[in-house]
Amino acid sequence: MTPAGIILAAGASVRMGRPKALLTLGGVTFLDRAIALLAPLCNPLVLVLGFHREEIESSLAGRPGIRIAVNPDPARGMLSSLQCGLAAAPIADAGAMFTVVDCPAVRSETARAVLDAFLQRRVAVAVPVFNGKRGHPVCISLAVARDLLAAPANEPARDIIARHRTPDSLIDVNDPGAVTDADSPQDLAAIEALAP
Repeated sequence: MTPAGIILAAGASVRMGRPKALLTLGGVTFLDRAIALLAPLCNPLVLVLGFHREEIESSLAGRPGIRIAVNPDPARGMLSSLQCGLAAAPIADAGAMFTVVDCPAVRSETARAVLDAFLQRRVAVAVPVFNGKRGHPVCISLAVARDLLAAPANEPARDIIARHRTPDSLIDVNDPGAVTDADSPQDLAAIEALAP
């Protein structure tokens, strides 16, 4: 079974001062890293845009196979973007895998381990954990996707997902990149050290 893939890249990047999707790590944009992470595992692949939409979308010129979903009001927060992505992707029995564009140092083996555990353990949610901290990418079942779609957009997505989590949902990984995101320029040096 193949889940739908969702990349969340609708944020304003206020603290960073420029679109995070277009930052580079090892000469590769954060967006291209997210695509490379999910594309081998997911179909279709949906990119959710909001702020900086035109600039990010133009960077995809000539890239086939990526659906664009637009969050008309991304200031509402991450759940609203996740809802846009879920609405644009046919979520079937295989569920969905999503990640945020500002978590660019996740290893491919981490994404594979999360998906394998999600499918084999038949859990509603699968989340990578490094040193006790939960990260990305996250797999969710069809039932969880429905709950997310039905929730008010100002409710934190993590609260909805937490209601479905069990001990089997937490996948221990040896990957600090799974829990390291880039919120400000000061974070970039730390992420450079983690890049696979």
